[in-house]
Amino acid sequence: MPVSGCMDREALEATARALAAPGKGILAADESTPTMGKRLAQLGLPNEPGLRREFRETLFTAPGMEQHISGVILFDETLRQAASDGRGMAEILESQGVIPGIKVDGGAHPMDDAPGEKLTAGLNDLAERCAEYYELGARFDKWRAVITVGEGLPTSPCVQANADALADYARISQEAGLVPIVEPEVLMDGTHSIGRCYEVTECTLNRVFSALADRGVHLPGILLKPNMVISAIDAANCAGVDEVASETLRCLKATVPADVPGIMFLSGGQSEVEATAHLNTMNAQGGGPWELSFSYGRALQQSALQTWGGDAANCAAAQAVFVQRARLNGAARYGRYAAGMESEWTNR
Repeated sequence: MPVSGCMDREALEATARALAAPGKGILAADESTPTMGKRLAQLGLPNEPGLRREFRETLFTAPGMEQHISGVILFDETLRQAASDGRGMAEILESQGVIPGIKVDGGAHPMDDAPGEKLTAGLNDLAERCAEYYELGARFDKWRAVITVGEGLPTSPCVQANADALADYARISQEAGLVPIVEPEVLMDGTHSIGRCYEVTECTLNRVFSALADRGVHLPGILLKPNMVISAIDAANCAGVDEVASETLRCLKATVPADVPGIMFLSGGQSEVEATAHLNTMNAQGGGPWELSFSYGRALQQSALQTWGGDAANCAAAQAVFVQRARLNGAARYGRYAAGMESEWTNR
């Protein structure tokens, strides 16, 4: 592990490249305990540590998942849990050549004197936590900032404060030997158009990369996890797949330096199929100097969770569903996904 204040750039770059490897992406299994509770409640299940562990262990031990998943973002509880065979979750992932990661932010909280806007907490003890997570096996981490679009929103102070926090997080993480996944998410909630999403996303990314440069963050040793440029959930006119892909690429080419090795999109409020189709079209259109990949949560897990349903007898079926979803996104990494593949369930 690097000495405090001195980052190992070669190690960071190697990890970042491995996470953004062709044909692969990241599983975001870092739902907080309350969020995971909501998912379990939809299945009529209690929010118990054992059930949370069983579902995540089901995914992490799925045969063939390592062919399409390069890394997994864990929640603090999960990183510390032992699987049914006594091994730690990080050990299980490492045994398959999958890189363990960890969510390190303290969640988005209301900003002072900024109604409707939020700032992510967690910087105060971040250096100490990153050092511990490294010892527990994590090799990358993630920090999410949320930007709300609405009447008069976002404000410049909110965007700047979140950009500064992301940059501080990234610097601290790199000094601890962890590749930071920088996640500025312009939320899909609202009625705004794809054009408005473009404006806010461009502004946010410009602020973020300016802040990263100010703090000397080593860009070849980070990954970016942005939203796609997309219409709001309740927009009057929703942009199609081709427009989302072209506008997202236009925005990224205007804001993201070529030194960044990978762009790992978040799925936001998209369905599993939508998230895969958008990623596929971007790669088919021809991206930029970076790998265009995925770091999906619900868009990789939702069908598997419903198939599992809290019953150990369903584990194999849930694993098959998960691996198929990962396989489809792996195909989308090359621009080779087609809607007809949704019904193909044979392993390859």
